[in-house]
Amino acid sequence: MKNEPLSLFAFDVFAPAHLTSGSWRNEGDQGHRYTDLQYWTGIARMLEEASFDGIFFADNLGYHDVFRGNGDAALRDAAQFPINDPTVLISGMAAVTKHLTFGVTCSATYEPPYLLARKFSSLDHLTSGRVGWNIVTSYSEAAARNLGKEQQLTPQERYDMADEYMDVVYKLWEGSFEEDAVVRDTASATYIDPAKVHQINHSGEYFTVPGFHLCEPSPQRTPALFQAGSSSRGMAFGGKHAEAVFIQSTSVEGAKRTVARLRQAVAEAGRDPRDVKVVILLTVVVAPTDEEAQAKYRKAVENAPIDGILARFSGWTGIDMSTYELDVPLRSVGTKAGQSMVDMFSAADLDRDWTPRQIAEFLAVGGTGSTVIGSPETVSAELRRWRDEADVDGINLSYTTKPGSWEDFIELALPELRAQGIVAPARSEEQEPVTLREKLFPGHKHTLDGHPATAERARRLTDSSR
Repeated sequence: MKNEPLSLFAFDVFAPAHLTSGSWRNEGDQGHRYTDLQYWTGIARMLEEASFDGIFFADNLGYHDVFRGNGDAALRDAAQFPINDPTVLISGMAAVTKHLTFGVTCSATYEPPYLLARKFSSLDHLTSGRVGWNIVTSYSEAAARNLGKEQQLTPQERYDMADEYMDVVYKLWEGSFEEDAVVRDTASATYIDPAKVHQINHSGEYFTVPGFHLCEPSPQRTPALFQAGSSSRGMAFGGKHAEAVFIQSTSVEGAKRTVARLRQAVAEAGRDPRDVKVVILLTVVVAPTDEEAQAKYRKAVENAPIDGILARFSGWTGIDMSTYELDVPLRSVGTKAGQSMVDMFSAADLDRDWTPRQIAEFLAVGGTGSTVIGSPETVSAELRRWRDEADVDGINLSYTTKPGSWEDFIELALPELRAQGIVAPARSEEQEPVTLREKLFPGHKHTLDGHPATAERARRLTDSSR
């Protein structure tokens, strides 16, 4: 039986609200302070003091305008909108912490790899290696339109381009600078030895990058790499490139199947299946008793307007949910679009015939992740089940209200989880900071053997020894 402690990440977005529809309506919610850096540094200190492993920021370059053919419902409910660039938060949050790590979502579809490589090297330097990149290929048609595309590329095209994108950034991060290129030799007036910096000379189908990297080697060189693709092509991409994969599921059984598929994809890429950590999206609603927790959950559901819920889901899937009757099973609709939407849920719950209303009820709190509700003892038993039966390595912890949900979790659930060994003990004052990758894989500041970035690093070392 698996008994390693779960990694613990807070999950958020640089916006007033994220996955729980109507969260901003909950009493005491502070989401409206999202533009205040003092709010975010306070969150960072809170998570650091609670010995969270990190905070992970989702992002979206578009907005949800599929429902009823416009963005009205999304705007009314602050459905992941308005949304700011999360990368600019990291330096400020890192400055008030030593141990907290930061996962940041950036698109491999719209930002040139040359610029993204510089961005993450800069963040890796300023955080002392505490940063990770969540690689996405961007699903939003609104993003495509506003970034100069007549329409979104197909998923296959986006992943083909992303594969080459990764080749480019590995060459920049791992192959351009030799480890001792920065000499700072005052006698010879040489800051960088030109012989130890190399052009990458990349010329491919999608990208041409002839020159060398703009940044000297950062602590991790390649940031810790996260990914969340659930399609067959997305799984294959993650199997090749990811060091940690985020999943979401309506049930433990569904998560177990997803994890098995993922580990198979890692093996098919020629890597050890355990060289990729799996982090599950969960929302925890905890109170001193099960009854109080259920009441808190019901209140959050009551605050979630159904149009706001369906605006999110329509945006995620590209399917206008306003065209379906709320109580007609989607399986009976018989359209290709409707079936693809049903498949997202039926894969995790084979016996349930989902209606739009049932999907909305499930999505109201925590979006497409599951919700754990109860006393500290109940929450601990459920999280143990997710760990042991679904074979996950960590939790991406969402919320019903921020930062109240995390405060409740820290006060009520975390002591019980630590007492039972489900999460690691609190850090000692003497514990030295480590990089994000070392949190995932103790003792490893750089990518593991079998990873394509490691192969690029090996080529650099071979070339430099000639």
